[in-house]
Amino acid sequence: MSFTYVIGDIHGRDDLLGAALAQITARHDAGLIVTIGDYVDNGPHSRQVIDRLLPGMSGAWRLVALKGNHDAMMVQGLRDPSKRDRWIAKGGDMALASYGGDPAAVPQSHVVWLDQLRLMHVDAHRVYVHAGVDPEVPLDQQKETTLLCKRYPKGYPEGFAALHVVHGHDNDPAGPLQYPGRTNLDTAAWRTGRLMVGVFDDEQSGGPIDLIEVRGPPAVG
Repeated sequence: MSFTYVIGDIHGRDDLLGAALAQITARHDAGLIVTIGDYVDNGPHSRQVIDRLLPGMSGAWRLVALKGNHDAMMVQGLRDPSKRDRWIAKGGDMALASYGGDPAAVPQSHVVWLDQLRLMHVDAHRVYVHAGVDPEVPLDQQKETTLLCKRYPKGYPEGFAALHVVHGHDNDPAGPLQYPGRTNLDTAAWRTGRLMVGVFDDEQSGGPIDLIEVRGPPAVG
């Protein structure tokens, strides 16, 4: 039996990420970990989150790190000064502060890592993506803006055909939100101090068989 562990939107909360990884690896010796994107902005430790994830996992663990819209904004803001103010206004000020406040201090390895993150992961039973997928468009023809920025109608229950969709992006502090066809793991962890990890049985269709809740201090102010 094998499992996939999916970590919700992190947003600079390296304390919660470290605790989540510790709990996951304490359960099994091997498996797949999917991080759903938005590693940066809003929380205090964007640099530390990337430092932790960039090397991948050790031993028999595998990591699939997906791209979020905030990760894309950070790349754009660093490479194109005309887009920097938009990134800063969306929480990029906190990300930049974790590098000492100087855009030039952000290592190119971090920028390249964020830029080259995958947009989607698909297995026999599920689609893993930051924001969502268009149910009317084949998976290999989905637009990047859909995968990074889609918001489902409130209470929308469907997935993608027979595949369960696992995503984040549209936060609900009381989440996770679970429906027959999709699971939304974003609990605004950077603000609430609640990071959710969905545990999925690779041999079983549908939503999570278990949830790991990692708690830390909420944001101040």
